[in-house]
Amino acid sequence: MMKDINKNWFSEARYGLFIHWGLYAVLAGEYQGKRTDHIAEWIMHYMDIPAEEYRHLAESFGGEAFSAREIVRKAKEDWGMKYLVFTTKHHEGFAMWNSQCSDYNVVKASPYGKDILKEFQEACEEYGIRLGLYYSQAQDWDDPDGYRYGADNSRKNFRRYLDEKCIPQLRELLTGYGEISLLWFDTPMEMTREESKELIDLVNTYQPHCVISGRIGNELGDYLTTGDNFIPVMPLKREWEVPATLNDTWGYNRHDQNWKKPEEILKLLLKIVGRGGNYLLNIGPDGRGRVPEESIQILDEVGRYVRENADGIYGTRKMDLYPYDLEWAQLTAKDYKLFVHVLKPRMRIELLNMANGVKRAYLVKNGQELICRSRNICEGDPMVEVELTEELRQQAYYAVCIELEEKEPIFEPIRG
Repeated sequence: MMKDINKNWFSEARYGLFIHWGLYAVLAGEYQGKRTDHIAEWIMHYMDIPAEEYRHLAESFGGEAFSAREIVRKAKEDWGMKYLVFTTKHHEGFAMWNSQCSDYNVVKASPYGKDILKEFQEACEEYGIRLGLYYSQAQDWDDPDGYRYGADNSRKNFRRYLDEKCIPQLRELLTGYGEISLLWFDTPMEMTREESKELIDLVNTYQPHCVISGRIGNELGDYLTTGDNFIPVMPLKREWEVPATLNDTWGYNRHDQNWKKPEEILKLLLKIVGRGGNYLLNIGPDGRGRVPEESIQILDEVGRYVRENADGIYGTRKMDLYPYDLEWAQLTAKDYKLFVHVLKPRMRIELLNMANGVKRAYLVKNGQELICRSRNICEGDPMVEVELTEELRQQAYYAVCIELEEKEPIFEPIRG
């Protein structure tokens, strides 16, 4: 749990939506007839597009198909997400709100002409989903004094950039858009501990209960942010989150059709949740603001499972690692409960080396009671068993809750 009780929502949420949308969506992964083989939102950097030329992309940023309200509605009602993080300014330096300290923003420089962040704020308030903001605090490829990965930053006046762009823009975000639940900083680069702390103090001044991501730098965040799409093998001592993609890019790339299957995404979600982490899963609208249909289809299918089995996902906590690799299931836990998420057809649930006493077992989605027992097998090891009905034996993708006599699952080491 967080030190600040008002931040404990993060530990309960487990599942959030990341939204990468900016000028890079206009290029859709291609520049002057050449395709980028890197993530699409880094196209300005990896294809070495001059800032003066890149700025003209704003003139084509129409967003005519965009609906913040529909994205938020889907996230809450269909996909089962508890919080949302939107890219207010990515490394390209373009502000997706009506920034007063830079005309290089979606209201003043694009034909869309509306404050996208204000639209997200209003939609999140309407549907009761927490609003988080992504802000690139160190890298800014448009500002001459913003850091740039792989470049010589030693001659830049980073202090000027902080004072004239970064800090004023953060102040706008923290004071003009209601309650901000999460500030998702990224790529701190060469920022000093004092500079990271300065930004944290700024956040705390205006939004004292706002959670701060691990990428503020210098190990000062409220939680640990893993590498993109990297999942820790073992449970971690701190709160943590995995930012992840549905294909191989964050920003829209029309050439990237390497979509993960819904079954893969669900297994990753359950694996992360079972180890005590949060899953922040990304969508990247195109230049017109349309969410790729593949993203919608994947998240719709995963969302059906999440909503049916919510008790086995939200508010779960990390537990000791089960000693065996279950290729047919994933485990999550709450106090006095173990949830078995069955991902393949199974005759019965057998959890070898589990030494708990059991009270009852039932199907999470409808409460159907199932016969359960704890016993020792002939080799002397403990086992918890749940008998499945004939109907369930033919099915996959459902969850069974086993109520325990003890507060936590007891997994004994493998012997013999």
